[in-house]
Amino acid sequence: MADETPGFELPLLLFAGFRTLIDQLHAELARQGHPDVRPAYGFALQAIGRGGATASELGRLLGVSKQAAGKTVDRLVALGYAVRADDPADARRKVIRLTPHGVDALARSAAIFEELRAQWATALGPGRLRALEADLRAVAPLAGVRLDVPGWFGG
Repeated sequence: MADETPGFELPLLLFAGFRTLIDQLHAELARQGHPDVRPAYGFALQAIGRGGATASELGRLLGVSKQAAGKTVDRLVALGYAVRADDPADARRKVIRLTPHGVDALARSAAIFEELRAQWATALGPGRLRALEADLRAVAPLAGVRLDVPGWFGG
């Protein structure tokens, strides 16, 4: 008997799982002192990373224009998650760097994701979760993961 699940359900289920995790992450981040972090900011914080990035680099990593990246940076700076600093290699450039508040948000996000994964392991069983992760890696390798979700969704 052929599988009767329509093909369009697979991306919807994958997105629903993603959205569930992200929504739970942000609810917990808010409880832990980061109520202003939005999903797009999370991608930007990841792209900036510990090494910093210019607005152009950030735009490229996020798949958005330099101007759109600049607006995101403006908001991250206003919220205390990032600062603009002179680039030691080129005084004409500014590098966006995470503040301790930004680093804290990323560290808390990582810990919260561990908790959420543990909840999924409880709900599905550890073996089934490992199998799900292995199956997803087989069809969508982590090496192909890109941070340009905001730009990709924006078209």
